Amino acid sequence: MPTLPVHIDDAVLAGTLSEGMEVVEERLLKSVESGKDLLDTAARHLVGAGGKRLRPFMVLLAAEFGGGRNPQVVSAAVATELTHIGTLYHDDVMDGAATRRGVPSAHSVWGSRVAVQTGNFLFARASQLLSGLGEPAIRIHAETFGALVDGQSAEVCGPESPTDALGHHLRVLNGKTASLFSASGKLGSLLSGAPPEVTECVGRACVAWGLAFQLSDDVRDVTNEEVVSGKEPGTDLREGVATLPGMFALQSARPGDGRLVELLTAGELTDPELLAEALELLRKHPAIDMARAEVRKWSDVARYEIRALPEVPARTAFESLCDYVVELTL
Repeated sequence: MPTLPVHIDDAVLAGTLSEGMEVVEERLLKSVESGKDLLDTAARHLVGAGGKRLRPFMVLLAAEFGGGRNPQVVSAAVATELTHIGTLYHDDVMDGAATRRGVPSAHSVWGSRVAVQTGNFLFARASQLLSGLGEPAIRIHAETFGALVDGQSAEVCGPESPTDALGHHLRVLNGKTASLFSASGKLGSLLSGAPPEVTECVGRACVAWGLAFQLSDDVRDVTNEEVVSGKEPGTDLREGVATLPGMFALQSARPGDGRLVELLTAGELTDPELLAEALELLRKHPAIDMARAEVRKWSDVARYEIRALPEVPARTAFESLCDYVVELTL
């Protein structure tokens, strides 16, 4: 059975979620069959590369606040992962990324046109799955798609002022990451028959958790010393992407931080020696602890919302996700 992203003490719930993830994985692979050889190969490229499958897991977990997994819940779980993977194809084209999930990016193998079209294909498949789930589910998906576009647009345009770097970063992450986690939680809860107030509470919790998760990735980009999930340490720094530790380092620069400031404001750090120097200086800077505190803050916001949910085993598992996202940064 598939490995769950967090340990779940309740053996019955763990078994239920593992079985559900196995069903989702089978449906996911079948959903990318188009009958066109190149498109099938390109679509399976990232789908088959794996990943944590956190979004479909969130759908299944949220369904436990209602009547549990059913065919509609499974369809929603598959759709959220297809949407997520579709954004990865587009992101890699826009960022010029060479790898994704430990394999060459689709655009580096087949070119940008095929990669973009593959992303579009996955979005279409997700929409087809959701089209039969009722108007509320379609509305959640439509609003989420708008948020994804807004987040990407904000990232492209940049902050309105240098002093708004952190606020801008959070707006980007809210659109590009947290919105889809929120949709995952809402869809699972809604389609399992949970009350509307539970669905809204799950959605709010997932927004905060999604921010914590993505911010933890910012921290790990600096603190990891080995390749994790196909991502090399310092990838964001190398590509000139502004992330949380760097922002805090620039905001709280000390008299002896001149060299670090110089490196962080130099743009892309494609020179391996300069990248290694920047990572070494940033790992020793108080900005890392400040970034970890920001992750804990959003994890605590999620936990606050979770504790208002019905006291069922899924609530304890959801709280475990809050512990998990903080532990990722240690």
